[in-house]
Amino acid sequence: MPISNSSHSKLGRHVIRPVVPPFLLERIADHAVTDAGQGVAVAHASSSAARTLAIDRELVRGRVDAPKTSARGARPATEKSVRSIYDAENAPVLPGKLVRAEGQSATGDESVDEAYDGLGVTFEFFRDVYGRNSLDGNGLPLEATVHYDRDYDNAFWDGDRMVFGDGDGEVFGRFTASLSVIAHELAHGFTQYASGLEYSGQSGALNESISDVFGVLVEQFSLGVHAQDATWLVGSGLFLPAVEGLALRSMVKPGTAYDDDVLGRDPQPADMDGYVDTSADNGGVHINSGIPNRAFASAAIALGGPAWDRAGQVWFDVATDPSLPSTVDFEGFALATVAAAARRYGAESDVRRAVAAGWSTVGVVVDDPKSSDSATQRV
Repeated sequence: MPISNSSHSKLGRHVIRPVVPPFLLERIADHAVTDAGQGVAVAHASSSAARTLAIDRELVRGRVDAPKTSARGARPATEKSVRSIYDAENAPVLPGKLVRAEGQSATGDESVDEAYDGLGVTFEFFRDVYGRNSLDGNGLPLEATVHYDRDYDNAFWDGDRMVFGDGDGEVFGRFTASLSVIAHELAHGFTQYASGLEYSGQSGALNESISDVFGVLVEQFSLGVHAQDATWLVGSGLFLPAVEGLALRSMVKPGTAYDDDVLGRDPQPADMDGYVDTSADNGGVHINSGIPNRAFASAAIALGGPAWDRAGQVWFDVATDPSLPSTVDFEGFALATVAAAARRYGAESDVRRAVAAGWSTVGVVVDDPKSSDSATQRV
């Protein structure tokens, strides 16, 4: 099937960052229909998942590496969002037709307006909480395309913009319905510009985890919910009522987000004892992301209050540290967070202790340094 990206002159090989992992789509696509009463619904979801997988694989093939800098040229920095929402009109075409620009009124199309609002909330979160001017720190305009292809079961960041499918109508609803998904994908853009973590193995799982972290933080921020009261779910609201599941992932209890006849059981391990050594999905970037996810959630809950405040600040500090290796593993990232907590809040602070304990909870036991220097040297 042809994929048009007429506005792209440079895209990164493997640059798409989808929120729904391939192992989940494969499960839906391969599911054998056993209940005649559900045959039509399951068959439709199966074919939609298979088509989504095919599109995702084609989007990956034949691309050259993309730089961390923007390909849109120089632009004046601004502290106001510049949003553009496009409509692909159910075709596999990017960017599509411009349907809402910054400052324009709501269109009445739920996907268009949810994308517009979600981009705005995410922009405001990074600006107001961390003082970062858009994803790149320099006022990057935010673009999104909705109604991508027909019954497309995913959302992704393609190196330049957000892309949302409408879902198959049986397993998945529209992907703009979840703010954590919108923010998750935009956070891939943040990582692209801030640290460029390689999308493979443990650094790739950290790439996914950082998107989950800031995805849920944006949602919690928008709701005014503190760590101890939050659901810690990524993609809540995506599954339709017939699905036995809450969300795509649970950060606080990896492996419990869904348990369904069609989807199977959430396979994410909760700690290093269950770490999945695989070549699939770029070395398990989605399945193993639950381990650092739980480390963050544990630290944030232990500290209490707004998770975006102290725990989120530590993760932001590390994610924007130019010395962070693009191939950093779990232990290296853990050491960096402990060191960052010590630098910002003190070597004897509750924050440093909570961060170290969070990693210990998932089996990533790091030294508990009394100075930031000793931890930094080991990253």
